[in-house]
Amino acid sequence: MSERVALVTGSTSGIGAAIARRLSRDGYAVALHSRSSADVGMAMATELKQASYHQADLGDETAARGLVASVLEAHGRLDVLVNNAGLSIRIPHTDLKAATPALWRQMLDVNLIAPFMLVAEAEAALRTSSGSGRPASIVNIGTHAGWRPKGSSIPYAASKAALHHVTKLLALSLGPAIRVNAVAPGLVETPMTANWPDMLETWKAKSPMKRPAKPEDIADLVAALCANDYVTGEIVIADGGLNLT
Repeated sequence: MSERVALVTGSTSGIGAAIARRLSRDGYAVALHSRSSADVGMAMATELKQASYHQADLGDETAARGLVASVLEAHGRLDVLVNNAGLSIRIPHTDLKAATPALWRQMLDVNLIAPFMLVAEAEAALRTSSGSGRPASIVNIGTHAGWRPKGSSIPYAASKAALHHVTKLLALSLGPAIRVNAVAPGLVETPMTANWPDMLETWKAKSPMKRPAKPEDIADLVAALCANDYVTGEIVIADGGLNLT
């Protein structure tokens, strides 16, 4: 159980799967997670060296709190936590009534409260791992819509903007033993965004890079933040420069 261990939530598809595969290539034993798609998770755990799979609904407080314990039981330590799992629903910003209180609570539960709970549950293990000579690392996956008034819905953008601020607050609270950063992607080519042709055209037409991100682009940034032992409290925007326009 001497390998460095990374828990990546929402890691059976899209950005999370790319992060899990990249960290595995970097030598981490990866704890995979999803709310459903257990068959995919177990297949990935077989594919990746020293990986494990853990199923939990992060919208359920008891299940979310139990996830870290399950990872520690499987691996005996935790060095990196990547809060990637999130919920996004497209609602026009002008359709205020469609953003119901129930939907607001659902977004906040998964996109903000669950990551905070996972950090709280993981803190002791992360502090222990930092005693081996390197600070532990937390990377939250936010969104460029948490930085500017964009996004699939107002509740989504607001929940991620709050996650960005929590990232900075946690960096102040947990350093130097634990570093906390966030990556804020723009449009990323994933199954979730496959039916958003209007957004794809925006990135092709307006962003300096003339394309949306690939999941691997985001995974590379996450890996870089995990490899660095100094940077903390940063929100790294990864939207191909669209924020400049």
